[in-house]
Amino acid sequence: MVQISIDYDGKLHCNATHGPSGAPLATDAPLDNQGKGEAFSPTDLVATALGTCIATTMAIVAERHGVELKGMMVQVAKEMASDPRRISRLTTEVHIPLPAAHPQRELLEKTALGCPVHRSLAGEMERPTKFFWEG
Repeated sequence: MVQISIDYDGKLHCNATHGPSGAPLATDAPLDNQGKGEAFSPTDLVATALGTCIATTMAIVAERHGVELKGMMVQVAKEMASDPRRISRLTTEVHIPLPAAHPQRELLEKTALGCPVHRSLAGEMERPTKFFWEG
């Protein structure tokens, strides 16, 4: 179990603290929902969680196979629905610094699509993922 502590500072700002490390994280409501957009919004963190989970799980599997993914870049575009307000789509691009013919390609792509965050997202949320093998 991991404990996250959140303090509401007013004006739609929160400060979260990661229990095990003490690392801080600030959030703000987004511009399109009464905030100033001065930090990640809570829904931005969902997009961030997906992208970092994909990168992390791919790197774990790559390391097991002696493959280096340093330089990999993941971009996630978040789209919101308005009624009810929710994340409707997370479009992900994974740029991998390896050639398209890499022997671990299928394994790494399958790993990305099976990361814990990807598996935890609601089924009605669209989450297309494109892989770009750029080595």
